[in-house]
Amino acid sequence: MKTGRESICSHQHEKAPVAGEGTVKVFQESQHPIHKVFTVASISLWRGGLADCNGRWLALWKSTIEDMERKLTIVFFDAGGGHRSAAEALKSVLENQEQPWRVELLNLQEQLDKLDIVRKLTGIRLQDAYNLILRKGWTRLTPQLLPAMQSVIRMFHRPTVKMLQDYWRQNPTDLVLSVIPHFNRAMAESIRKTTPRTAFVTLLTDFADYPPHFWIERQKQFLICGSERAEQQAFALGHDRDHVFLASGMIMKPKFYQRTSVDRKSERGRLGLDSDIPVGIVLFGGHGSGTMLHIVKRINAVSIKVQLILICGKNTKLQNAIKSLKTRFPIFVEGFTQNVDHYMALSDFFIGKPGPGSISEALQFHLPVIVECNSRTLPQERYNAQWVTEKRVGIVLKSFRHVTEGVQQLLDPTTFAEFRKNAEAYTNRALFEIPQFLDTIAYRQSSIQNTETVLQIAEEA
Repeated sequence: MKTGRESICSHQHEKAPVAGEGTVKVFQESQHPIHKVFTVASISLWRGGLADCNGRWLALWKSTIEDMERKLTIVFFDAGGGHRSAAEALKSVLENQEQPWRVELLNLQEQLDKLDIVRKLTGIRLQDAYNLILRKGWTRLTPQLLPAMQSVIRMFHRPTVKMLQDYWRQNPTDLVLSVIPHFNRAMAESIRKTTPRTAFVTLLTDFADYPPHFWIERQKQFLICGSERAEQQAFALGHDRDHVFLASGMIMKPKFYQRTSVDRKSERGRLGLDSDIPVGIVLFGGHGSGTMLHIVKRINAVSIKVQLILICGKNTKLQNAIKSLKTRFPIFVEGFTQNVDHYMALSDFFIGKPGPGSISEALQFHLPVIVECNSRTLPQERYNAQWVTEKRVGIVLKSFRHVTEGVQQLLDPTTFAEFRKNAEAYTNRALFEIPQFLDTIAYRQSSIQNTETVLQIAEEA
């Protein structure tokens, strides 16, 4: 007989015992902690009614989970960098909290490879095709490509569900957390058919949904939103308050919450920057963008008192092209780096695309932002620009061709002071709020399932 720390999920597929007194006897004899909860709940229901049952269940649940190993599967893919980043950040926190989860990361693309129609036709994985579009700047086509991609996903819905069912049978888990769009309907259905006791949660890594069938589906599940807009979208699709959780923002890497003091004067000097002139950090994701080169040239053509830190990512060609420019103001050019937080700590404002991660990271360092929003902006990121305007934390341009006007407007003392104050007031603790949400979801899911079982015992007794 198993003893010690055991996973709830390892018992999810056991044959249910006969209801009534025999059931209670089986639970009493079991050494598994969750069965002890069943016993107390069942006896409490018969002796003191449902209120007593719920009270004792809650108290015992809180003490029981301390002795149990809980397994959480986080589903991500590498279409863009934000999904993996969110998964890894959560994993680092969840495995080190007071009541830790055993976390498994599931790259859905690896499971979908045998079904990937894009790969069959072109030899390129679906996520790689998406990343190629981002690197080449072909994003103007995304509003037309998105419905086509969703049609392909619907076409392969049944095979995807079957594939996921096979995976859950071989890898049972207590809770599934999706940090990806498009496949939440298939994941929910596969869990419902295979492991109905498993809670399914979708964590939106965008400020808002881009309906239909992007993040939020009309189905029974839990949702974690990072903005009031996303929360209202969930309610509009029929999700209730008990299944929708509101975080204070987007998930960021742990280091962005660990603000350390930096000697800005000394560090700026080390990079060849003037300590008394405003610094803008220019960042366009892990592969950079040719737009960065044009931004430097446009600012260099006018007499704005400003200097730039440019993070080019893995784009060595872009990095060399910017370094070769003769500029009238100091610039520092960096390639791929894990120290974006350090460079943000040396900066006064941010220039880049309106990605949820970039905006959140900039605001964490109280940096007002300059972003653009036009037909080339990814559809799911267009609300982010609207959010920037609504919160008065930056300037939204129709095109970075107008970046010089944007910088001049931002650096106006009155405007900058307002944006800076609003950025300082923005508080994002999502990385530490979400583990609490998951604990609540695990409790609610178990209480729902186990109360139904207890009621069935009482009814059949």
